[in-house]
Amino acid sequence: MDYIIGQNPPAPKPGTPTTAPAGQGGADIITDGTEATFMQSVIEASNTVPVLVDFWADWCGPCKQLTPVIEKVVRAAKGRVRLVKVDIEANRQLAEQLTRLGLPLQSIPMVAAFWKGQILDIFQGALPESQVRKFVETVLQGAGGGTLPAADLLAQARTAMETNKPEHAAELFSAVLGDEPENPAAWGGLIRAMLALDDEDAATAALQDVPPAITSHPDIEGARAALELKKEGRQVAGEADELRRRIEGNPEDFEARMNLANALNVAGHREEAAAQLLAILRADREWNEGAARQLLFKFFESWGHDDPATLSARRRLSSLLFS
Repeated sequence: MDYIIGQNPPAPKPGTPTTAPAGQGGADIITDGTEATFMQSVIEASNTVPVLVDFWADWCGPCKQLTPVIEKVVRAAKGRVRLVKVDIEANRQLAEQLTRLGLPLQSIPMVAAFWKGQILDIFQGALPESQVRKFVETVLQGAGGGTLPAADLLAQARTAMETNKPEHAAELFSAVLGDEPENPAAWGGLIRAMLALDDEDAATAALQDVPPAITSHPDIEGARAALELKKEGRQVAGEADELRRRIEGNPEDFEARMNLANALNVAGHREEAAAQLLAILRADREWNEGAARQLLFKFFESWGHDDPATLSARRRLSSLLFS
């Protein structure tokens, strides 16, 4: 290949195919690239869709780790990006030219994202799936603000939860997990959707199925807290009236306030639940080894740190502690 990448290629020699061989056509999401097809499958194709180029070699161990990961992410993108795999040993002239143009092919694996014939971004090394997905998301944003299909589904699922359609939300969260089985937002959302459907058994089963790699993610921890609070609150939910009477008779019946806070939380009365715990902290911050504070923090984790009830209770807690 004796022309500069990005320029019009010279006229083909007699007998040379003018299109890529079967399996390497522009419509394919994942293909093998060569010197002969690079112009068409990468430069020209990138005018309509971002193209990732995975530069690898057979002797490169990390390359063999990365390739299946990036293929998985690209397939999950469902055509919003394409992947072209280039063996730099089999295509040395191409690799040399790209190196002269500034690509750091001395260290592989290396992935370059092309958009409109130009390099948009690169990364080197065998990154984990979460970071590869983040790279692809960044590329899509840089290529016009697109998103991965999973991001669209998650947004729809959250809207379904907000509009009291947990069954539909569960279907959408499950669809995300079909493509991204280690997506913590989808697992956390699915567990919460099951809780909204009052199916604690299904929520418990989903929590048990969460992949070990993401069990400590905040989305999972929050869903776990929500499940635990649901179980605790359900046990005292029918006693709310009796608990209120106990508190009216003795405002320092802190055990009754704790139980009432759990019951109120299960009923969705977050502000009132927090108020019961703040009343305990106002009277005795260290009661029962700080149990009220611990439960309040558990509420925050379950509700989400950006939830209006969390933000309001945090402000009141800060005012109480630092007054």
